[in-house]
Amino acid sequence: MTEELKMLLLTAGSLGFVHTLLGPDHYVPFIMMSWARNWSAARTTAITVVCALGHVGSSVVLGLIGVSLGLAVKSLEGTESVRGNVAAWLLIMFGLAYLVWGIRLVYRRHPHQHPHPHLAGAAPGHLHPHTHLGEHAHVHDAQSAQSLTPWVLFVVFVLGPCEPLIPILMYPAAKGGAGDLLLVSLVFGGVTTATMLGAVFLGKAGVSFLPLKKIQHYSHALAGATILLCGLAIQFLGL
Repeated sequence: MTEELKMLLLTAGSLGFVHTLLGPDHYVPFIMMSWARNWSAARTTAITVVCALGHVGSSVVLGLIGVSLGLAVKSLEGTESVRGNVAAWLLIMFGLAYLVWGIRLVYRRHPHQHPHPHLAGAAPGHLHPHTHLGEHAHVHDAQSAQSLTPWVLFVVFVLGPCEPLIPILMYPAAKGGAGDLLLVSLVFGGVTTATMLGAVFLGKAGVSFLPLKKIQHYSHALAGATILLCGLAIQFLGL
């Protein structure tokens, strides 16, 4: 192993770790969805890992295309920038849609009364308290949200670029051959995935210690609001 490759591998690990921690979009959505939807540890792990692989894999594929075709780094950076904007806006739209859905769910769970008038000459009408869940619930709404959420996150992460991967790691590694390129990509992807998992489970553990029982009723709305703010921070603050 050459000194250049050792330095690239060290850089790949360091960038994978720092790049992930500095991007709240890498873990905040999973923490909030896991809390709001009561995902098990296994489900949280599976969804996080699949999204991480899609996130890194899409940039690796793009980098391989650029290396094999001899494309300039600047042309790929432009493509990555466009992908980043699309991913950020998708995260914003997902957060907004989930926030609206969560607020609607709070309303449907809130007990209220409807008057039930009787026939003329009969006893006076009465009030009937109920919610819009139970027999009034649209069961398929919850099932659709449950099954759709991981796919939305996966699409967002596939479109989201790993900014330092192609210009800082893949192009220099390509000079040492396909083996170096593969090794550097694996180290970056492995560290990124491990850091995402660590951040998600640390965040999930932190949330579980907070006294949130009183606001559990609003968990979906809060999750949507947090993801919305995360997307806005990525798009407009460059986090």
